[in-house]
Amino acid sequence: MAKTKTKTKAKVKADIRANVSIENIVASTVLAEKLDLTAVALALDGAEYEPEQFPGLVYRLKEERTAILLFRSGKANCTGAKTIESVQRTIKTVSRKLEEAGLAVIKEPKITVQNIVAVYDLKSDLNLNAIAITLGLERVEYEPEQFPGLVYRVSEPKVVMLLFGSGKVVCTGAKQVDDIVSGVETLKKELRAAGLLH
Repeated sequence: MAKTKTKTKAKVKADIRANVSIENIVASTVLAEKLDLTAVALALDGAEYEPEQFPGLVYRLKEERTAILLFRSGKANCTGAKTIESVQRTIKTVSRKLEEAGLAVIKEPKITVQNIVAVYDLKSDLNLNAIAITLGLERVEYEPEQFPGLVYRVSEPKVVMLLFGSGKVVCTGAKQVDDIVSGVETLKKELRAAGLLH
């Protein structure tokens, strides 16, 4: 019996994982001990650097559909990626271009995922008023006159779900895909237990 239960749980997780659509991964790294952004702007063709408007330099990679923000401190943020591999390729490409331009870079920069934003469809209309009442005010924010979605906070893993009446769920705050899968699983369990999802 326990074996069947484990198998079913694994199948549920696999099902959720297959239907999660990653929209954006935000990751940070340190590319150098310090960067001369004027020199970087010359090295990276098409880079946007307007220090009077924003302290960082923005560089977009068309092939990856990502953008990287570089700062004088040597820190960098990558945004727009849909996979971890895309984040790695973006950082590697920028690092290589900086090195080719004669700028000192860290050889194997450590990449830290800060946030994964994903979308999941529960394939069922949701009664957000009923959900707000049932799931309790300590984990739910719902002000339809301000924002059409309901904000639901999952404590373990620490993720935030935006629920919409259409059944679409936007998950944010995850550091890895497993966090999203667990968050969606928790949400579905709670909604089913309350009779709010069939």
